[in-house]
Amino acid sequence: MKQENTFKTKTGFCHVLPDKIVLSRDGIIGNVANVTVGKSITRILILYGVITIGLLYVAIEGFRNGKMLEPILFVLLGTYLVYGIFTSINNSATPIINRQKIKEIRFKKAFKGLSRSRFEVLFEDEKGKIKKRLIMLPGSMTGGDRETKKALKIMKDEGLID
Repeated sequence: MKQENTFKTKTGFCHVLPDKIVLSRDGIIGNVANVTVGKSITRILILYGVITIGLLYVAIEGFRNGKMLEPILFVLLGTYLVYGIFTSINNSATPIINRQKIKEIRFKKAFKGLSRSRFEVLFEDEKGKIKKRLIMLPGSMTGGDRETKKALKIMKDEGLID
C-alpha cells in the first residue's frame, strides 16, 4: 500500500485500496476500528428516539402546568432530533466498503466555522440496500484544509469522484 493513498479523517485514517476503502482509528489497516455501535447506527437512533419521547413528555407536562418557554424549546429540540433520526436512518458505520459496491461518492465542502468537509459514500450493503457512509475530514483547527486537498486528490486520482 502506498502512503499517498491514505488521508486523515476526523477520527482516524481512510485507506483507499484498489478493491476497498478502509477506515481505521490508528492508521494501520490490520487494526480496523471496532466501531462501538457495530456496522449499524440503530442503537444511537433508538437512544435519540428515547430522548425525544422524554423531551416531548416534559413539554406536555410543562404546557399542562401553564409554562410556555421551556415546553416550546423542548418541542423544538425534539423536532430536531426526529429530523436527525429520519435523515440518518440509512447511514452506516461500517469500516470497510467494497469499491465494487460503491454507487456514488459526493464531496461536501465545509462552511468555515460551522461544519467539516466530508465525503458521502453511497454503497450497497450485504442485503442489497443502499446505505450512506460519511467520511468526515479534519476540522480547520487540525489542518483540515491541507488534509481536504490531499483527500480530494486521492479520490480523484483513484477515479472515485469527478
